[in-house]
Amino acid sequence: MNGAQVEFRGLRRAFGTTVALDGLDLTVAPGELIALLGPSGCGKTTALRCVAGFETPDAGAVLVGGEDITRVPANRRDAGMVFQSYSLFPNLNARDNVAFGMRVRKVPAAKRHARAAELLELVGLPSQGGRYPHQLSGGQQQRVALARALALEPSVLLLDEPLSALDAKVRVTLREEIRRLQLSLGITTIFVTHDQEEALSVADHVAVLKDGRLEQVGTPAEVYDRPATPFVAEFVGTMNHLPGRLDGDQVEVIGQRLPVHGEVPAGPDVDVLVRPETVLVTAAHDGDAEVVTASFRGASVRLRLRLADGTEVLADLPGHDATRLGPGGRAFLRLVRRPVLVAPRATAPAKVPAAGV
Repeated sequence: MNGAQVEFRGLRRAFGTTVALDGLDLTVAPGELIALLGPSGCGKTTALRCVAGFETPDAGAVLVGGEDITRVPANRRDAGMVFQSYSLFPNLNARDNVAFGMRVRKVPAAKRHARAAELLELVGLPSQGGRYPHQLSGGQQQRVALARALALEPSVLLLDEPLSALDAKVRVTLREEIRRLQLSLGITTIFVTHDQEEALSVADHVAVLKDGRLEQVGTPAEVYDRPATPFVAEFVGTMNHLPGRLDGDQVEVIGQRLPVHGEVPAGPDVDVLVRPETVLVTAAHDGDAEVVTASFRGASVRLRLRLADGTEVLADLPGHDATRLGPGGRAFLRLVRRPVLVAPRATAPAKVPAAGV
């Protein structure tokens, strides 16, 4: 399969007074997997449905392979789609579900049966062709749905929250399988998800949306390590909010002066956004912070610490570095010297998140 370039040009779509897409501009390179990431209602599924032909934008255009397909009917688009709810035909077995699109296009029976068998083997279900959807697990049903989407050799694969209905272990296994298939087939893939870990683990690029607008697009490392806005920083991963004070292009926080990255608010009092892994912790009986909790996370330990002014800070340490840092212990805190994002000071102290990437 040869992937095609997909372009969103000034895409706008509103439902009554609700604006789902507000001038979306985004280009997906041929053969890449891009994740559209954002909270519910941010417009990511609407963007996907505009490519599939299930939604018609109010303004703007969708181009695939350089061709404007904005007004092309869905059944004439070269795209395969996998839905969150599987959407298999309950009266057809797995083989016939995979072959359904080929049957509609009047592909000869022998050819479509051979192709269906080939695709079931590709997705790891070579012996399940005779089973009906109710006889398959959720993960197996989604594999059948994926095989069906690939049956007509589309140039674009559209995945709408395809793993959200599965349990955690199956979800991890299947997302790795989807990535393997996407790389081996070279098919352009748009993957819609609200799960940050899912997006970061499978995508070549991640596009973060908010209120129908693109906040940032970049590699997973860029989006995580160098978020363009406080919203991206908050949504992708876990962030501490530490009180700070601006001084020119630097900010004072926990007794340190750090360079500021991105826009600078007007007022001097700000919240400094800091990842838990950039908090350095040193055990010391006369330290300025108290360990409140220590949560074992496998290779690392997440500490929740409280400073003298009541500020709580999350810190992620390698497990072997946290052996002397149990609840009630004391420690000194320092931050890795790197540019930080700042946001206007919250009217109330921000709650320290309990979990995240």
